Amino acid sequence: MGSQQKKIANHHGFKEGESIVYPAHGVGQIMSIEEQEVAGEKLELFIIHFEKDKMHVKVPVKKALSIGMRKLSEIDFVNRALKVLQGKARIKRTMWSRRAQEYDAKINSGHLIAISEVIRDLYRTEDQQEQSYSERQLYEAALTRMAREIAAVNKLSETESIRLIERNLNQNSNKILKTETLTVSNKAEAA
Repeated sequence: MGSQQKKIANHHGFKEGESIVYPAHGVGQIMSIEEQEVAGEKLELFIIHFEKDKMHVKVPVKKALSIGMRKLSEIDFVNRALKVLQGKARIKRTMWSRRAQEYDAKINSGHLIAISEVIRDLYRTEDQQEQSYSERQLYEAALTRMAREIAAVNKLSETESIRLIERNLNQNSNKILKTETLTVSNKAEAA
């Protein structure tokens, strides 16, 4: 194995300049892989830059996988996540504080399907009851995370990916409206 291949294997397949997903912050870019001394021990660190948040994070190479750092999703997986948005919202009958914790955990998991479930469950059409402040905050956080990953995977702007997400959400609400219309027209025919 060549020196370069060995280095990439030691870095879990991650390399400088690559866009990745860090669970707690979303899409970032590995700016460099540096060796630093911390508490008398030499550590190899990924230096990750999050452009939108104007932030850098140093992640020990050894801990990258255990904290959930991963490569960007494949296009097929992004399409699966978009399909989740078209499904029916699944809102548990538990207290809001408990649901909010679950939604927050899903957002910070960095898992695209889990994030899309949060968006689907918290999405409101114009004719539905308005979201509370905390629901809106969680919805926006999930929407931003998903939009940034879709933008990076499909080479779109964040605005374009938000539109793509909203189109998929609206496909679900259109299905519901069609079903309600069919039910009403069937009742009218029966009468």
